[in-house]
Amino acid sequence: MPTLHRTRARATPAASRPAFALLALAALFPGCGERGSAPDSPVEVQGGAGAKDTAQGLSPSGAPSPSSPAPAEDEPPAGQPASAPLVTLGGVANVPPPPLEGSPRLASIAMLTRVYARPSAGAKRVGFLRAGAVVEMDPEPAGTDGCPGGFRKIKPFGYVCLGADATLDLDHEIVRAATRRPDITHKLPYMYGTVTRGGPAYARIPTEDDLARHEPSLKKHLDRWAKDEESGATYGLDVWLKWSQHPAPPALDALAQRVTDPDIPWFLRDGRRAPNLSGLIKTDDAVKIDEISRRNGMAFLESFLHEGRRYNVTTDLRVVPADRFRPIRGSDFHGVEIGKDIDFPFALVRRPGGKRWRTEGKRLVDDGELEWRSAVPLTGKQQFFGGKLHYETKDGAWIDDRHAGRVDPAKKMPAWGKNGEKWLDVSLTKQILVAYEGTKPVYATLISSGEAGLGDHETTTATKRGIFRIHTKYISITMDSDAVGEEFELRDVPYVQYFEDGYALHGAYWHDKFGRPKSHGCINLAPEDARRLFFWTEPAVPPGWHGAARSLTGTVVFVHP
Repeated sequence: MPTLHRTRARATPAASRPAFALLALAALFPGCGERGSAPDSPVEVQGGAGAKDTAQGLSPSGAPSPSSPAPAEDEPPAGQPASAPLVTLGGVANVPPPPLEGSPRLASIAMLTRVYARPSAGAKRVGFLRAGAVVEMDPEPAGTDGCPGGFRKIKPFGYVCLGADATLDLDHEIVRAATRRPDITHKLPYMYGTVTRGGPAYARIPTEDDLARHEPSLKKHLDRWAKDEESGATYGLDVWLKWSQHPAPPALDALAQRVTDPDIPWFLRDGRRAPNLSGLIKTDDAVKIDEISRRNGMAFLESFLHEGRRYNVTTDLRVVPADRFRPIRGSDFHGVEIGKDIDFPFALVRRPGGKRWRTEGKRLVDDGELEWRSAVPLTGKQQFFGGKLHYETKDGAWIDDRHAGRVDPAKKMPAWGKNGEKWLDVSLTKQILVAYEGTKPVYATLISSGEAGLGDHETTTATKRGIFRIHTKYISITMDSDAVGEEFELRDVPYVQYFEDGYALHGAYWHDKFGRPKSHGCINLAPEDARRLFFWTEPAVPPGWHGAARSLTGTVVFVHP
């Protein structure tokens, strides 16, 4: 699986990208730690203590002003109907029903369809749809300012431009092909894999002649795949069966018997090519349309067998051989609800190999293993043994600070907490995040911040410290780097919340090191934590949308040592 190196992530130069990527990446944020505001950021600068804060609704001290400024013209309207969160902090999903049949609706036919605050192409973006999304709308046209096809107002707010990115034709082939929506009931919104053996991406299911032409070493590749116990034929078939309606034989049996699934996606049957959502299909006879490399992580909508070989369909409708990927389940770790699962004081075990200790006289004796990433109730007493700080557990044992971080409520409540706002308290030294609703702590978990620890964020992979607001969120988005020798591209990184330039909180499906610094500068969360916090924070992402942006009322993120 890909390792994120110490080089700072950088946005890919536009000139090196194919046309489809220019269209998609024009709306994306750069990778973690990339400086400069993103194309779809609702404001030029977010957060950080100092003179610029006043313009963002923060006082010069870094705390939000006692009276928040009135929403700007391009802010979403206030007073939207209150509704239950789509996902609770306990992980329960409240999936609303789809728009009513027969109601006026429009659909997204692009990887990102912008939602504008006003019916004008010059207005701020307040959210995003993704291909296949169908949302209710006002049937009356709302103007054509910068949009020849005309704007339509959608629910619960905002305007969408009809044309290349959105349509009223609900039978459009992209809408029908991308009906699989992100699964917010699960820790990962799609099926995921990381590339272990590079190879081609296709516009359609390849024929025997296509395989001979584009994968001349296929037999050798499949032989290696069959013997690879860590990421080969015997590993992770359950991942590819996430949405399958029928059982599947073991991969090698399927290959030997040349099994073909009965429910191959309709748009790939009988030699058809996938709809050109990727923008990579340039001719009517196109077969191989892209190359996947070993530094790719990807997400998939569909997985099926054809003549014994399994193929996956990416979120932008490319067809790729599943045997070139390691299926990714993602970490099973998640945090705790304070007041429900546990109460203060407690510790989160952030490193493996820890011990529980009992006292015999003035010395400590081994009392067994400390469960990695468990939450341990404490008495509040702490003491140094052998020069190392230890905490007393409620059952009379002692655990040391090298392996476990003590979690306490904020000693001095900041102004935004006193004002009743939600906020996130992120400790880089402890690698712990605590979520607050005003003055009440409600959730705690382990993070992985920048590899460089408390180093200079300008020159290293350290996470930037300061006081910020979450301004833009995506259920999934691409992050990449083109630093020489450090290239990687992670598509559909889940539950991304940008709070400053290229810095974000997001789920990480490619590692399971939460509790230790690991990232390029972003704050990595276990996928389930990322899902829960994504739907708890502001700006809220409306049902059916893929993202939201709002400059003044996002949740505060306080990042400190």
